[in-house]
Formats: sequence, structure tokens, C-alpha cells
Amino acid sequence: MGAVSGPLGSGELRRHLGVVDAVVIGLGAMIGAGIFVALGPAAGAAGSGLLLGLALAAVAAYCNAMSSARLAARYPQSGGTYVYGRERLGAFWGYLAGWAFAVGKTASCAAMALTVGSYVWPAQAHAVAVGAVVALTAVNYAGVQKSAWLTRVVVAVVLVVLAAVVAAAITADAANPARLRVDGDASFGGVLQAAGLLFFAFAGYARIATLGEEVRDPARTIPRAIPLAFGITLAVYVAVAVAVLLVLGVQGLAEATAPLANAARAAGADWLAPVVRVGAAVAALGSLLALILGVSRTTLAMARDRHLPHALAAVHPRFQVPYRAELVVGAVVAVLAATTDVRGTIGFSSFGVLAYYAVGNASAWTLTSNEGRPARIIPAVGLAGCIVLAFALPAASVIRGAAVLTAGAGTYVARRAAARRV
Repeated sequence: MGAVSGPLGSGELRRHLGVVDAVVIGLGAMIGAGIFVALGPAAGAAGSGLLLGLALAAVAAYCNAMSSARLAARYPQSGGTYVYGRERLGAFWGYLAGWAFAVGKTASCAAMALTVGSYVWPAQAHAVAVGAVVALTAVNYAGVQKSAWLTRVVVAVVLVVLAAVVAAAITADAANPARLRVDGDASFGGVLQAAGLLFFAFAGYARIATLGEEVRDPARTIPRAIPLAFGITLAVYVAVAVAVLLVLGVQGLAEATAPLANAARAAGADWLAPVVRVGAAVAALGSLLALILGVSRTTLAMARDRHLPHALAAVHPRFQVPYRAELVVGAVVAVLAATTDVRGTIGFSSFGVLAYYAVGNASAWTLTSNEGRPARIIPAVGLAGCIVLAFALPAASVIRGAAVLTAGAGTYVARRAAARRV
């Protein structure tokens, strides 16, 4: 579906991003704050089976990434899985995917902004969070190239910090390879739950697909950028997980609130702990930047189809960005970050994102060989993985996620019924 043009100045976005830019945006979304905080809860769930959980998450994410890459090359438009579901499965499934992403990721934006605040100035976390949202919304408003440039800086800083932690840990006297062994404390259910928690560390590759309308030569660029970004991220995550386990062990990792800082201290590199704190704040900024980009582009796509106010489909004539969508998303996130603490109440986001990717895999399954369909096993494993991991999440997350999806479906049905009565 093409972009809508009209008196609001809406139209197609300009294709600025090459392979390197697309890869960097994917890395900024994936190598974000998750690596600084996700390993502890995952270790608590999987025990000594943590690396098995990471491997399972990687398999599921790889299948999702390959499905997304083929679909994005076929439909290089803003909106990602919202567009794929609409085109391949029907309007309802596209809407449900877009709803799950927009609602869940808006809460994630606010949570990530508060994470920035808690690292930078804990006593004024809400104020710092709002400032971060305003600043990054301004960067996005100035054009996707400015966002890509800032993301390069963020990725470089985070990779340097992670490399320092890995080097300190694997060369430390406290490093013990026996801590990598899988023992009897690892259960199948625990490994599945850890995989569900770690899956979201990889899910940022979708930012590349969501920005498909701003990628140059998308049929070539997107299928190259997504697996490249995914492969780099997997290598980084494996290195960090192994290094942290070597010095902390699974019990120490599970009990740590700041696993990488604890690993630096256990490795005898106390000087590195405050550097890790800075790296975590920068990583959270990178994740927030990528999240706002993704939500605003999905908002644009849904506004074009009038599932959201059509005024949000406007594209800035100079900066070539969905400026109204970006401003509205930024305002909503800023209000949430200023007035609530959603860091502990966004379990539904995990469930919703897995539902989003399930729609993506189902869409990829319908592709024909002439349309660049991946091997059938890829969307099949991706779809099954999304369903299994979604219901392996804690019960509260499943209940909240199902409630959000039900509310979205109810809204769609009510709007359709009202339209028929007009």
C-alpha cells in the first residue's frame, strides 16, 4: 500500500538509510539496556541452563528475523508487521499486531526513559526521563539521518564498555570455567522462561523492518542488514553471558541487580564499575531512541489506514519524517514518564511483542516462492517459538498481555460495527 497524500502534507518518507545505517539502528535497538539487566532475571529462571535459554532465544529470534527480512523486502513501508499482517492475513490481524506493538512499546518507551533517569540521577529520575524523551524526540524530528548518527555514537560507547567487561572477566583470577557447566538445577520450564526473557534482547532487528520506507534499495539492503545486525548482537551477548558467568556463577548472577558492574568488581576491576553505569545509561538512551522511532512509524502506518487519527499520517516537507506521529508519541511517553513508574508493570509488553512477531511469522508462511518465501521451517519454528515463549512467561504477564490484545480486538470490532451503522 502506498502512502497517502493530501492537504496535510502526508506522503512517502525519503529513503536515506544504507546498509551500514540500517545495521547500526538494529544494533542500537538490540545492544541496549537489556544486556545490562536481563541476564540476572534469566539466570534466576534457568539456573545453570542460562546459556541453553540464550541459545533457544537466539533460534526463535533468528527465525523471526529471517521472516521479517523477507517480508520487509516485499513490503518496504513504514509499519513493519502491521503492514505484513494487513497485506497477507487481513485487516484485523494487521490491526491487532499494530495495536500490540504500539501499546506495549509505548509503555516500554516510558520504562526505558525511567531507566535512563535512574542511572543518571536517581533522586530526579522522572525529570531526567522527561528530558531524555524530549531530547530524543527532537533528534528524531530533525530526520532519520540524525537518529542514525546518534545511534552510531551510542553503539560505539556501549560496545567499548561491554568489551572492557568481557576482557576483565575472562582474564581475571576469579574466572572459573566450571561455572559454565549445566547442572541438575536447570529445568525445561526454567530454560523456556529464560528464553522468553532473553528473546526481547534480540527483538530490535524489527526496527530495521519498521523503517523500511526510509531504507535505500530495500529489496537488497534489508535482507542484508537484519541478519548482519542479528549476528553481531548474538556474538556480543554470548561473550558477555559467558564472561559474567565465569566470575559470578549462576547464583551470583541471579542475585545481582547490576550484573555487569558486579562482574567488574568480582574480576578485580573496581574502576570499571562506574564506567559500566555510564554504559548502561547510554545503552538505555539508544534503546529509547530506537523505540520512539519504531512506535512513531507504526503510528504513521495505522493513521494512513485511519485506525488512528489521519492527521498523524502527515510527513514533514523538509525533514521527511512523520512529525505529528513523533510529537504525539513523544508527548504520551513524556507524560507517562513524568507521572507513573511503569518499569515494574509492563509485563504485558513482552506478551504483546511475541504476539506481534507471531503475526509476522504467519504472514511469512503465506509468501510464495516467487515472492522470496523463506524455507518453510523458518516461519513455522518462529511462529511456534513465539507462542511457546509467550505462554512460558510469568502468569501475570500472560494475563495482562491477553487483556491488552482483547481490548484491541474489542476496539476494532466496535469501530467496524459503528462504521456499518453510518
